[in-house]
Amino acid sequence: MTASAAEPRRRPDLDVGDRITPDLTAVRLLGGGSAFEAWLAFDELTHLPVVVKVLRPDLRSNAVAREALAREVRALAEINHPVVVRGLRHDLEGERPHVVLENIDGPRLSTLVRRYGPLQPQQYLTLGIDLAAALHYLGRTGWVHLDVKPSNIIMGAPARLIDLSVARRATDAAALTTPVGTDPWMAPEQCAPREWAVPGAASDVWALGATLHTAISGTRPFPDASPENRFPQLALAPTRLDARVPAPVREVVEACLALRCEDRPQAAEIADALEPVLAAQPVGQLTYRVR
Repeated sequence: MTASAAEPRRRPDLDVGDRITPDLTAVRLLGGGSAFEAWLAFDELTHLPVVVKVLRPDLRSNAVAREALAREVRALAEINHPVVVRGLRHDLEGERPHVVLENIDGPRLSTLVRRYGPLQPQQYLTLGIDLAAALHYLGRTGWVHLDVKPSNIIMGAPARLIDLSVARRATDAAALTTPVGTDPWMAPEQCAPREWAVPGAASDVWALGATLHTAISGTRPFPDASPENRFPQLALAPTRLDARVPAPVREVVEACLALRCEDRPQAAEIADALEPVLAAQPVGQLTYRVR
């Protein structure tokens, strides 16, 4: 599954107020793609708002779509980290196959950067340490997220990495032969599996580097794709961060974006490099306003 372009708009299968299941009432459509809709719902079981990812009705008998949902359920069952979204329960065989996720309160990183521009050092350093911890855990437990990007990060204390829809065990990621992920945030080996290298934990490190670059500068590290160049990250060097960004930060982001997997740092090394910079930052009030 590759998100190279926006999914075409489709009429939602549900309306606000509809019962997804007897315990789940649709409150607001959060998004959706060709196979799923994501709804904010009120859950009678937990008596709290939750997020429900529901398979579209025309795909309920589609083996590929059902396996994708089942794969996400398996990932949620095995991954348990404070910086990664949690799955609450699921039903893969009912009238509406779905997975119920915790509702994480906070803005997406992509929204903050779009509205307010670059993050302050205290924000991007803490974000980098949080995400590096999550990626260290994923690597240690044999999983690869494959879709780390600003729209999949909810800002908070700690930040939260969401959307395990394309996550795979490392062995399955290494077996990929076609691009999987979201084009601007895909490591070279995700863009061209086996031509560069096999996707794995280093691919998530590359995406962390691209995400941090965006959080620090307010812009992506590579230009937008064109019909002639779908993956500019394969041919171009990333834009350099401003010299006012602390040198250890610039160095770690540049290292994350290395073309070769073996030239990228380990996730724990990223956290180790950023923590002293954060400790040296003056304590002050954050100025962005969430609305």
